[in-house]
Amino acid sequence: MADGLNRFLGDTPGRTLVKLIVVSLIVGFVMSVLGLDAADLLNGVRYFLIDLWYTGFDALGRVGQYLLIGATIVIPAFILLRLFASRN
Repeated sequence: MADGLNRFLGDTPGRTLVKLIVVSLIVGFVMSVLGLDAADLLNGVRYFLIDLWYTGFDALGRVGQYLLIGATIVIPAFILLRLFASRN
């Protein structure tokens, strides 16, 4: 079972926890420098969902556009990462 957990996490749980803490500190510092707050981000998501609900199908077109724009970066990056990972 420990091997499955290590495989899922990519490392031992302790080392993964330390990595997540370090990355969280770096991201928190960058967000602070940029003047972003976690509450602002959550409110942005909340207001987006409320706007989506009230504007109906017009907003769905924007969501589809966001999906396509994001997919043009995410899908090729995913494929490249999987190809490089399979060579190891």
